Amino acid sequence: MKSTTEEPTARWKRLPSWLLTQTAGHAHRLVTEGFSAAGSRGYHYRLLATLEEFGPASQADLSRRSGIHVSDLVAAINELADRELVERAPDPVDRRRNVISLTAAGEGQLRRLERRLAETQDELLAPLGPEERGQLTELLSRLLDHHERRGE
Repeated sequence: MKSTTEEPTARWKRLPSWLLTQTAGHAHRLVTEGFSAAGSRGYHYRLLATLEEFGPASQADLSRRSGIHVSDLVAAINELADRELVERAPDPVDRRRNVISLTAAGEGQLRRLERRLAETQDELLAPLGPEERGQLTELLSRLLDHHERRGE
């Protein structure tokens, strides 16, 4: 006969590193599904958001600002340009390079992706109240900042 009491949690399942890894997997799946439902990928969102925040930019600047390696960036820009969400134009200062800018259609797609992202955040953080969500975000930011500074 099965016991009706809950089994104790294994020690390794209480480790912060394990909890972060498992939660990150769920977050990645939810975000990927949300963006896919809107016909996009994470790189698309990062590029559109970067262009909105910083304005038109060269591919090198976009790579630095978005954190997307230039080899992956070109393919993502091509996909966005094919859908007329961004446009390429020769740089007036240096005609050898292109400047990428956000189109009106790209702004609309960014709004759709932001709505999906908000829904995803709500789903991921459903068991937490507003104050707890803020605390979690602050703690994760501190951890990430610490480790990024150590890696420099």
